[in-house]
Amino acid sequence: MSRILLIVGGGIAAYKAAELVRLLRKEGHMVTPVLTEGGSHFVTPMSLAALAESPVYTSLWDLKDETEMGHIQLSRAADLVLVCPATADLIARMAGGHADDLATTLLLATDKPVVIAPAMNVRMWQHAATQANIATLRERGVTVLEPDEGPMACGEFGPGRLPEPVDILERLGPMLASSTAVAELVKGSLAGRHILVTAGPTHEPIDPVRVIANRSSGKQGFAIAAAAAQAGARVTLIAGPVSLPTPGGVARIDVETAQQMADAVENALPADVAILVAAVADWRVDAAASKLKKSDGPPTLSFRPNPDILQILGEHPDRPGLLIGFAAETNDVVPNAEAKLRSKKADWIVANDVSGDVMGGHRNRIHLVTKDGVEDWPEAAKEDVARHLVERITQELA
Repeated sequence: MSRILLIVGGGIAAYKAAELVRLLRKEGHMVTPVLTEGGSHFVTPMSLAALAESPVYTSLWDLKDETEMGHIQLSRAADLVLVCPATADLIARMAGGHADDLATTLLLATDKPVVIAPAMNVRMWQHAATQANIATLRERGVTVLEPDEGPMACGEFGPGRLPEPVDILERLGPMLASSTAVAELVKGSLAGRHILVTAGPTHEPIDPVRVIANRSSGKQGFAIAAAAAQAGARVTLIAGPVSLPTPGGVARIDVETAQQMADAVENALPADVAILVAAVADWRVDAAASKLKKSDGPPTLSFRPNPDILQILGEHPDRPGLLIGFAAETNDVVPNAEAKLRSKKADWIVANDVSGDVMGGHRNRIHLVTKDGVEDWPEAAKEDVARHLVERITQELA
């Protein structure tokens, strides 16, 4: 059973929120509705309250609730925050960090997973401003349920329709299971544990303006750090050069090169668990002191190996009790991961195929390789992969 904070935005599709509440309650989930001013023009607080068997919150200025910091309590008491429907205006205010009503204040104050179900006119959905706002929210870890395509109340046809409640429930299924698992973990099974996570690429300078890099976005590592923090762990996140926001409750250390990351990892020990997600450059060069000129012809670069952080930890006197490496492969994914498990003295290898758009994308399909065998996980959002990995870590530590 999950505790869901449902924010109902102001659009004609708000009428579907009532049926969604009924389906969620039928599945045994607890639903606390928050009705925006716009949403109240399409559905009444009384109907939502009757279906949810819960009070409906509408105003930031309820003196009784706010005396007890009600907006903070509401945002933290849920396992999952769902915005349905999410209008173009509400999405824009979320992206802008507004907190001028109860809904946006809750969204800004929450430290729980957030899911939005957009619903709007096709041209509004396809507008560059809306797509930029959606991209911003995704970068911050918000899960976006893509709208359906079809006829709209305005008479136009295209993407922008809110999916039917039964479809939304089906798409929420894995997230609800994950959020319930994390809610259980928060009760203390990772409390007192130190989790070390690396994320993102490294940049190896060639000269003052050029670097050797890769396409890693850091999204998977940041999602893992966030899930571990939600599970009660003390988390140290060592991040390569990425522009992602720091997850709540996470201590972040920014580095650029592989050597800097290796040093930061060693300085962060001891740790109960190390999860080395970062795509560390295998090679570096001696950087030129000034910019290399095109007129001088192609430069001759002499490569030297970078520190192998996973191998260093595998042989370290303060080796973490559970050492997890990542293997990004384009072919022979599982065999290469099995070889890496043996050679690096790791406990687990999380392997994934990066021949597509995984690096920089929002989804991942992984294989968990351990000494006991291989677990093939279904493709999922990176946030769901992170929560499932944290659940497996907790089981292992227990």
